[in-house]
Amino acid sequence: MSDAGDEVVHDFAPLIVVYKSGRIERPLDMPPVQPGTDAATGVVSRDVHISATSFVRLYLPPAGAGGGEKLPVVVYFHGGGFVIGSAASPAYHRCLNELAAACPAVAVSVDYRLAPEHPVPAAYEDSLAALNWVLSAADPWLAAHGDLSRVFLAGDSAGGNICHHLAMHRDLIRGSAGDQRRCLKGIILIHPWFWGKDPIGEEPRGAAAAAAGEQKGLWEFVCPDAADGADDPRINPTAAGAPGLENLACEKVMVCVADGDVLRWRGRAYAEAATRAMGSEPEVELFESEGVEHVFYLFEPAQEKAKELLRRIAAFVSGNAK
Repeated sequence: MSDAGDEVVHDFAPLIVVYKSGRIERPLDMPPVQPGTDAATGVVSRDVHISATSFVRLYLPPAGAGGGEKLPVVVYFHGGGFVIGSAASPAYHRCLNELAAACPAVAVSVDYRLAPEHPVPAAYEDSLAALNWVLSAADPWLAAHGDLSRVFLAGDSAGGNICHHLAMHRDLIRGSAGDQRRCLKGIILIHPWFWGKDPIGEEPRGAAAAAAGEQKGLWEFVCPDAADGADDPRINPTAAGAPGLENLACEKVMVCVADGDVLRWRGRAYAEAATRAMGSEPEVELFESEGVEHVFYLFEPAQEKAKELLRRIAAFVSGNAK
C-alpha cells in the first residue's frame, strides 16, 4: 500500500511535481555549472550575490570586443514557468556565453526565487532589484565596460514575461524619472509566456484544449492571487483592461516565436499590440523560427535555426546600439 504522502497534488511535469507530503520534484533540473572562462568564445563570467536570496552572473566578452568602446548591456531572465531554472543552469550558461560574444555585450543573467516556495510576484521583485543594481553601475565590469544608455532586457518563456512586466513599470526603474520616457533601449521577448481565458489565433479549442488548461493551471499555481485567473494582466498583457503597451519603457521591441510552440499566437498578438500602441516611434520586430518548438535553441544550440535566432537577436542589439 502506497504512502498517502506520495499522492500527487500538483502535476506540471516535466517542470514540477508536488506531493501531498510537501515533497517537490523538478525533473528537468540540472546540476549548476560554475562561472569562469568559456573556451569556445573567450567570454569570462563571474557571480555576484546582490541579496540573501538572489544573484546575477555577469559575462564579459574578450578584450577588444566592440572596438574598444563601451558595450551595450543585456540583462537576461531565464524561463521555466517561474518554477524551474537558474542563472547557473548549463543551458543558460552556454546561451549567455554565446549571446555576450555575438552581440558583443556585457550580459547579466538574473537568478530569482521560484514558486511554489516563493509565489509570483517574488520573481518580479528579484528581477527588478537586479535591474536596478545593474543601472547603479555598482559592479566594476559594468562601470568600466557597460554603456548604461544602451540597456536591453531579454528573456525566454517566463523570462520574457518578466521583461514585459519590468518594462511596464518605468516608475520603479532607477534613473527613469523626469522626461526620460524610454529608459531602456529595448526588450527581447523569446517565446514569451502569455496566456488568456479565451483562445486566439489557432490555439486549441473545445476537447482539444488540454494545453490551454495546463497553461491556466500553471499560472494560477505560481500566482495564487492572480486577478481574473488567466486574464490577469501579468499573464495576459492584451486583456481588456490591461495597461496599454504605450507605457513600455523602451525604444524598441523584438518578439521571437516558434511555429511549433503553443504560445506563438500570444507572441504574435503582443507584437501587433505593441505596434498599434507605440506607433511609428519605436521599431517592433517579430521574428518567427519555422519547424521548431518552444525554447528549442536551449536544447539544440548547434542547429541552424538556433544559430539564426542568435544572429537576429545580436543584430537587434548591435543595430540599436548607435
